[in-house]
Amino acid sequence: MKPLNGKVALVAGATRGAGRGIAIELGAAGATVYVTGRTTRTQQSEYKRPETIEETAELVNDAGGLGIAVQVDHLDPDQVQALISRIENEQGRLDILVNDVWGAEYLAQWNVPVWEHSLERGLRMLRLAIDTHIITSHFALPLLIRNKNGLVIEITDGTAEYNDKNYRLSLFYDLAKTSVIRMAQSLAQELSPYKCTAVAVTPGWMRSEIMLEHYGVKEGNWREAIVKEPHFAISESPRFVGRAVAALSGDSEVGRWNGQSVSSGKLAQVYGFCDLDGSQPDCWRYLVEVQDAGKPANAQGYR
Repeated sequence: MKPLNGKVALVAGATRGAGRGIAIELGAAGATVYVTGRTTRTQQSEYKRPETIEETAELVNDAGGLGIAVQVDHLDPDQVQALISRIENEQGRLDILVNDVWGAEYLAQWNVPVWEHSLERGLRMLRLAIDTHIITSHFALPLLIRNKNGLVIEITDGTAEYNDKNYRLSLFYDLAKTSVIRMAQSLAQELSPYKCTAVAVTPGWMRSEIMLEHYGVKEGNWREAIVKEPHFAISESPRFVGRAVAALSGDSEVGRWNGQSVSSGKLAQVYGFCDLDGSQPDCWRYLVEVQDAGKPANAQGYR
Protein backbone atom coordinates (compact mmCIF):
# COMPACT_ATOMS: atom_id res chain seq x y z
CA MET A 1 0.00 0.00 0.00
CA LYS A 2 1.28 3.42 -0.97
CA PRO A 3 -0.56 6.10 1.04
CA LEU A 4 0.35 8.94 -1.33
CA ASN A 5 -0.86 7.36 -4.56
CA GLY A 6 -2.55 10.09 -6.61
CA LYS A 7 -0.94 12.89 -4.59
CA VAL A 8 1.17 15.59 -6.23
CA ALA A 9 4.11 17.11 -4.39
CA LEU A 10 6.55 19.91 -5.10
CA VAL A 11 9.88 19.75 -3.30
CA ALA A 12 11.46 23.15 -3.88
CA GLY A 13 15.18 22.75 -3.42
CA ALA A 14 15.57 19.01 -4.07
CA THR A 15 19.00 18.85 -5.68
CA ARG A 16 20.68 17.39 -2.60
CA GLY A 17 20.47 17.10 1.18
CA ALA A 18 17.12 17.16 2.92
CA GLY A 19 15.25 18.02 -0.26
CA ARG A 20 16.55 14.94 -2.03
CA GLY A 21 15.78 12.70 0.95
CA ILE A 22 12.26 14.11 1.19
CA ALA A 23 11.61 13.71 -2.54
CA ILE A 24 12.71 10.07 -2.45
CA GLU A 25 10.50 9.20 0.51
CA LEU A 26 7.47 10.96 -0.96
CA GLY A 27 8.07 8.91 -4.09
CA ALA A 28 8.40 5.73 -2.05
CA ALA A 29 4.94 6.50 -0.64
CA GLY A 30 3.55 6.73 -4.18
CA ALA A 31 3.51 10.47 -4.89
CA THR A 32 4.23 12.30 -8.11
CA VAL A 33 7.08 14.59 -7.10
CA TYR A 34 8.27 17.70 -8.90
CA VAL A 35 11.88 18.29 -7.86
CA THR A 36 13.38 21.69 -8.44
CA GLY A 37 16.79 23.27 -8.15
CA ARG A 38 19.33 25.19 -10.16
CA THR A 39 21.86 22.46 -10.94
CA THR A 40 21.24 20.17 -13.89
CA ARG A 41 23.47 17.85 -15.87
CA THR A 42 24.23 20.74 -18.22
CA GLN A 43 24.34 23.72 -15.86
CA GLN A 44 25.71 24.20 -12.35
CA SER A 45 24.65 26.69 -9.70
CA GLU A 46 27.04 28.80 -7.64
CA TYR A 47 27.57 25.72 -5.47
CA LYS A 48 29.72 24.08 -8.14
CA ARG A 49 28.66 20.68 -6.83
CA PRO A 50 27.97 17.49 -8.81
CA GLU A 51 24.45 16.65 -7.56
CA THR A 52 21.66 17.35 -10.06
CA ILE A 53 17.88 17.52 -10.06
CA GLU A 54 17.80 14.81 -12.74
CA GLU A 55 19.55 12.44 -10.34
CA THR A 56 16.98 13.23 -7.67
CA ALA A 57 14.10 12.56 -10.07
CA GLU A 58 15.64 9.20 -11.00
CA LEU A 59 15.96 8.28 -7.33
CA VAL A 60 12.27 9.15 -6.87
CA ASN A 61 11.43 6.82 -9.75
CA ASP A 62 13.62 4.07 -8.30
CA ALA A 63 11.76 4.42 -4.99
CA GLY A 64 8.42 3.78 -6.70
CA GLY A 65 7.13 7.28 -7.37
CA LEU A 66 7.17 9.56 -10.38
CA GLY A 67 9.95 12.13 -10.30
CA ILE A 68 9.83 15.18 -12.56
CA ALA A 69 12.88 17.44 -12.60
CA VAL A 70 12.40 21.14 -13.39
CA GLN A 71 15.21 23.68 -13.30
CA VAL A 72 14.02 26.67 -11.27
CA ASP A 73 15.68 29.57 -9.53
CA HIS A 74 13.18 30.24 -6.75
CA LEU A 75 14.36 33.84 -6.46
CA ASP A 76 12.90 34.47 -9.91
CA PRO A 77 9.12 35.00 -9.67
CA ASP A 78 8.61 34.36 -13.38
CA GLN A 79 10.31 30.98 -13.17
CA VAL A 80 8.28 29.97 -10.13
CA GLN A 81 5.03 31.11 -11.71
CA ALA A 82 5.85 29.08 -14.83
CA LEU A 83 6.57 26.04 -12.65
CA ILE A 84 3.20 26.22 -10.91
CA SER A 85 1.42 26.74 -14.22
CA ARG A 86 3.11 23.60 -15.51
CA ILE A 87 2.04 21.59 -12.47
CA GLU A 88 -1.52 22.84 -12.86
CA ASN A 89 -1.58 21.98 -16.56
CA GLU A 90 -0.01 18.55 -16.13
CA GLN A 91 -1.61 17.42 -12.86
CA GLY A 92 -4.51 19.77 -12.11
CA ARG A 93 -3.65 19.81 -8.42
CA LEU A 94 -0.94 20.27 -5.78
CA ASP A 95 -1.26 18.44 -2.47
CA ILE A 96 2.13 18.88 -0.82
CA LEU A 97 4.54 21.82 -0.96
CA VAL A 98 7.93 21.40 0.66
CA ASN A 99 9.83 24.68 0.93
CA ASP A 100 13.38 23.40 1.31
CA VAL A 101 15.31 26.00 -0.70
CA TRP A 102 18.45 27.01 1.19
CA GLY A 103 21.63 27.17 -0.87
CA ALA A 104 23.67 29.11 1.67
CA GLU A 105 26.02 26.59 3.31
CA TYR A 106 29.04 28.52 2.11
CA LEU A 107 27.82 31.99 3.06
CA ALA A 108 27.75 31.91 6.86
CA GLN A 109 30.67 33.22 8.88
CA TRP A 110 30.41 31.56 12.28
CA ASN A 111 31.02 33.45 15.53
CA VAL A 112 31.50 36.69 13.60
CA PRO A 113 29.49 39.72 14.78
CA VAL A 114 27.23 41.43 12.29
CA TRP A 115 29.56 44.43 11.88
CA GLU A 116 32.39 42.10 10.80
CA HIS A 117 30.32 39.59 8.83
CA SER A 118 30.25 40.10 5.06
CA LEU A 119 27.12 42.15 4.42
CA GLU A 120 26.88 40.86 0.87
CA ARG A 121 27.04 37.23 1.97
CA GLY A 122 24.66 37.78 4.88
CA LEU A 123 21.99 39.47 2.81
CA ARG A 124 22.36 36.83 0.11
CA MET A 125 21.74 34.20 2.77
CA LEU A 126 18.52 35.88 3.83
CA ARG A 127 17.31 36.12 0.25
CA LEU A 128 18.03 32.44 -0.38
CA ALA A 129 16.49 31.30 2.89
CA ILE A 130 13.45 33.55 3.17
CA ASP A 131 12.58 35.23 -0.14
CA THR A 132 12.63 31.92 -2.01
CA HIS A 133 10.09 30.39 0.37
CA ILE A 134 7.78 33.39 0.18
CA ILE A 135 7.93 33.59 -3.61
CA THR A 136 7.21 29.87 -3.93
CA SER A 137 4.29 29.97 -1.51
CA HIS A 138 2.86 33.05 -3.23
CA PHE A 139 2.46 31.20 -6.51
CA ALA A 140 1.90 27.63 -5.25
CA LEU A 141 -0.71 28.09 -2.56
CA PRO A 142 -3.62 29.16 -4.79
CA LEU A 143 -3.33 25.74 -6.43
CA LEU A 144 -2.78 23.87 -3.16
CA ILE A 145 -5.83 25.31 -1.36
CA ARG A 146 -8.23 24.09 -4.04
CA ASN A 147 -8.42 20.79 -2.17
CA LYS A 148 -8.75 20.13 1.54
CA ASN A 149 -5.87 18.56 3.46
CA GLY A 150 -3.18 20.37 1.48
CA LEU A 151 0.12 20.42 3.34
CA VAL A 152 2.99 22.93 3.42
CA ILE A 153 6.25 21.87 5.01
CA GLU A 154 8.80 24.55 5.88
CA ILE A 155 12.22 22.95 6.30
CA THR A 156 14.51 24.73 8.75
CA ASP A 157 17.32 24.08 11.22
CA GLY A 158 16.32 23.76 14.85
CA THR A 159 12.98 23.66 16.59
CA ALA A 160 11.32 26.81 17.84
CA GLU A 161 12.04 25.72 21.40
CA TYR A 162 15.74 25.20 20.72
CA ASN A 163 16.24 28.31 18.63
CA ASP A 164 14.42 30.51 21.13
CA LYS A 165 16.99 29.51 23.76
CA ASN A 166 20.12 29.27 21.63
CA TYR A 167 21.88 31.81 19.43
CA ARG A 168 22.76 30.07 16.16
CA LEU A 169 26.28 31.54 15.92
CA SER A 170 25.54 34.14 13.25
CA LEU A 171 22.93 36.90 13.20
CA PHE A 172 22.14 36.14 9.56
CA TYR A 173 21.90 32.37 10.05
CA ASP A 174 19.91 32.79 13.26
CA LEU A 175 17.46 35.13 11.53
CA ALA A 176 17.17 32.88 8.48
CA LYS A 177 16.25 29.74 10.39
CA THR A 178 13.97 31.34 12.98
CA SER A 179 12.17 33.24 10.23
CA VAL A 180 11.26 30.02 8.45
CA ILE A 181 9.66 28.72 11.64
CA ARG A 182 7.66 31.91 11.98
CA MET A 183 6.68 31.61 8.33
CA ALA A 184 5.09 28.22 9.04
CA GLN A 185 3.16 29.75 11.93
CA SER A 186 1.90 32.55 9.70
CA LEU A 187 0.97 30.20 6.87
CA ALA A 188 -0.92 28.06 9.36
CA GLN A 189 -3.21 30.99 10.05
CA GLU A 190 -3.76 31.76 6.39
CA LEU A 191 -4.31 28.13 5.36
CA SER A 192 -6.61 27.16 8.21
CA PRO A 193 -9.84 28.45 6.57
CA TYR A 194 -9.11 26.15 3.63
CA LYS A 195 -8.59 23.06 5.83
CA CYS A 196 -4.92 23.02 4.89
CA THR A 197 -1.90 22.76 7.16
CA ALA A 198 1.57 24.29 7.54
CA VAL A 199 4.30 22.76 9.69
CA ALA A 200 7.95 23.67 10.30
CA VAL A 201 10.15 20.57 10.25
CA THR A 202 13.81 20.29 11.14
CA PRO A 203 16.17 17.39 10.61
CA GLY A 204 18.84 16.73 13.20
CA TRP A 205 22.54 16.59 12.43
CA MET A 206 22.06 15.48 8.87
CA ARG A 207 24.52 13.48 6.82
CA SER A 208 24.12 15.57 3.69
CA GLU A 209 26.50 15.17 0.78
CA ILE A 210 28.36 18.26 1.94
CA MET A 211 28.62 17.02 5.54
CA LEU A 212 29.86 13.58 4.50
CA GLU A 213 32.43 15.21 2.24
CA HIS A 214 33.54 17.45 5.11
CA TYR A 215 34.37 14.39 7.21
CA GLY A 216 35.84 12.43 4.31
CA VAL A 217 33.30 9.61 4.50
CA LYS A 218 30.29 8.27 2.59
CA GLU A 219 26.90 7.11 3.83
CA GLY A 220 28.10 3.51 3.88
CA ASN A 221 31.00 4.19 6.27
CA TRP A 222 29.79 7.36 8.02
CA ARG A 223 30.59 5.96 11.47
CA GLU A 224 34.30 6.35 10.74
CA ALA A 225 33.76 10.10 11.18
CA ILE A 226 32.93 9.56 14.84
CA VAL A 227 36.67 9.29 15.46
CA LYS A 228 37.07 12.92 14.35
CA GLU A 229 33.80 14.14 15.88
CA PRO A 230 32.36 11.85 18.57
CA HIS A 231 29.02 13.68 18.68
CA PHE A 232 28.51 12.73 15.01
CA ALA A 233 27.17 9.47 16.43
CA ILE A 234 23.77 11.17 16.73
CA SER A 235 23.66 12.07 13.02
CA GLU A 236 20.91 10.97 10.65
CA SER A 237 20.54 10.38 6.93
CA PRO A 238 18.51 12.77 4.74
CA ARG A 239 16.01 9.95 4.31
CA PHE A 240 15.04 10.25 7.99
CA VAL A 241 13.55 13.73 7.57
CA GLY A 242 12.15 12.44 4.29
CA ARG A 243 10.23 9.79 6.18
CA ALA A 244 9.07 12.44 8.63
CA VAL A 245 7.58 14.49 5.79
CA ALA A 246 6.05 11.39 4.18
CA ALA A 247 4.45 10.45 7.49
CA LEU A 248 2.90 13.90 7.86
CA SER A 249 1.74 13.81 4.24
CA GLY A 250 -0.04 10.51 4.76
CA ASP A 251 -1.73 11.49 8.03
CA SER A 252 -5.44 12.17 7.56
CA GLU A 253 -5.32 14.16 10.81
CA VAL A 254 -2.23 16.19 9.97
CA GLY A 255 -4.10 19.36 10.97
CA ARG A 256 -3.21 18.60 14.58
CA TRP A 257 0.30 19.80 13.73
CA ASN A 258 -0.81 23.08 12.17
CA GLY A 259 1.60 25.90 12.96
CA GLN A 260 3.88 23.72 15.05
CA SER A 261 7.63 23.30 14.92
CA VAL A 262 8.73 19.66 15.05
CA SER A 263 11.84 17.57 14.48
CA SER A 264 12.41 14.38 12.56
CA GLY A 265 13.25 12.68 15.86
CA LYS A 266 9.99 13.72 17.49
CA LEU A 267 7.91 12.66 14.50
CA ALA A 268 9.66 9.28 14.46
CA GLN A 269 8.44 8.67 17.97
CA VAL A 270 4.88 9.60 17.00
CA TYR A 271 4.67 7.78 13.66
CA GLY A 272 7.06 4.90 14.33
CA PHE A 273 9.35 5.23 11.31
CA CYS A 274 13.11 4.66 11.47
CA ASP A 275 16.23 5.83 9.69
CA LEU A 276 17.95 3.64 7.12
CA ASP A 277 19.85 1.78 9.84
CA GLY A 278 16.71 1.07 11.88
CA SER A 279 17.45 3.72 14.52
CA GLN A 280 15.41 6.73 15.64
CA PRO A 281 17.98 9.46 16.39
CA ASP A 282 16.61 12.19 18.64
CA CYS A 283 19.23 14.81 17.84
CA TRP A 284 17.73 17.91 19.42
CA ARG A 285 17.22 16.26 22.79
CA TYR A 286 20.80 14.96 22.54
CA LEU A 287 22.16 18.42 21.78
CA VAL A 288 20.55 19.87 24.90
CA GLU A 289 21.21 17.00 27.29
CA VAL A 290 24.66 15.90 26.10
CA GLN A 291 26.54 18.13 23.64
CA ASP A 292 25.48 21.58 24.83
CA ALA A 293 25.73 20.36 28.43
CA GLY A 294 29.42 19.61 27.87
CA LYS A 295 29.09 15.90 28.52
CA PRO A 296 31.18 13.26 26.74
CA ALA A 297 29.69 12.02 23.49
CA ASN A 298 27.32 9.11 24.10
CA ALA A 299 24.38 8.56 21.76
CA GLN A 300 23.11 5.54 23.66
CA GLY A 301 19.49 6.13 24.54
CA TYR A 302 19.15 8.82 21.88
CA ARG A 303 19.01 6.60 18.76
